[in-house]
Amino acid sequence: MPKPSPESRFKTVTWRNLVDPYMTPDNNRSIWQIVNTIIPLVASYWLMYLSLSYSFWLTLALAFPAGGFMLRTFIIMHDCGHGSFFESARANHWAGTICGILVNTPYFQWTHEHAIHHATSGNLDRRGVGDVVTLTVREYLSRSRWGRFTYRLYRHPLVIFGLGPHYLFLLSSRFVGKHSGPRERRGVYLTNIALFTLWGFLIWALGLPAFVLVWAPVQIIAGVSGVWLFYVQHQYEDTYWQRHKDWDYGTAAVMGSSFYKLPRVLQWFSGNIGFHHIHHLSAKIPNYKLEACHRENPLFQQAPTLTFWKSLRCMNLKLWDEDQQRLIGFGELKRLSLETTAPALADSMVD
Repeated sequence: MPKPSPESRFKTVTWRNLVDPYMTPDNNRSIWQIVNTIIPLVASYWLMYLSLSYSFWLTLALAFPAGGFMLRTFIIMHDCGHGSFFESARANHWAGTICGILVNTPYFQWTHEHAIHHATSGNLDRRGVGDVVTLTVREYLSRSRWGRFTYRLYRHPLVIFGLGPHYLFLLSSRFVGKHSGPRERRGVYLTNIALFTLWGFLIWALGLPAFVLVWAPVQIIAGVSGVWLFYVQHQYEDTYWQRHKDWDYGTAAVMGSSFYKLPRVLQWFSGNIGFHHIHHLSAKIPNYKLEACHRENPLFQQAPTLTFWKSLRCMNLKLWDEDQQRLIGFGELKRLSLETTAPALADSMVD
């Protein structure tokens, strides 16, 4: 599929009419999703605890479905934050808050910052909230040697996928953010109280070693998976970034958010978030209607499609090249720099 020009726009009236039929929550489906997610999550934790008496390898094996259920719980919280899971705002807030505690995330603060991400995704002049930090080539080259080093360190896979998830969900989320209002602040404090109370009770009831052996593997699997999904759905070669004067919401949603085509079981555990282009077009569509919206509307099938194996190459992409309108890696930046400097050096030698 050819890369669209910045002038390629999705007519607002067109896509709004297309998404409108999918924007009404089905309370019965939402309740069933809670049942088939939260109960298995709790059961998985219990089975992991029982398995410690037999083999820790069995405990680790059980951590993978438990991590999947935890990821799915996060998606429910995410939908509640967008007001798309239940018809009632109060029901969304209660369910979102409880799910947030289960996934170590203060619901109101995360919801507020995530809304900013949706409103600014793909806008080069409004980066900084809820995004993976992405510099342009010019911004990177204008940095000091130390500034370049810190950016390269931040974008290293071991940092962004190894340390990043645990910093975000276990440390950073314990503190009030700079964009937080009174409701977000209260949410952070109450979530922390609930988490520390829950962790304290479980350590008292099960013992610290058992608690860590059950809890830690699930956090690692769910955290890494969640950060990977968020990363890959905006950080691919032909994604969309534009300066504010050229930025368009519809184009940013469909061309700047990938359709991550996953195997059915992974699609289920990830709550259909792979249909990220549909979600960014209309966050009011509940996760269980995203696939139908994509399948039934050919316009949305123009979104960039990534498979799991293809997506692994996205880890090498680090910088946005405004000239080429694509993400590039540090290796390509070095090659481009050599191609630029070599002719200039040759000219100077002739002179």
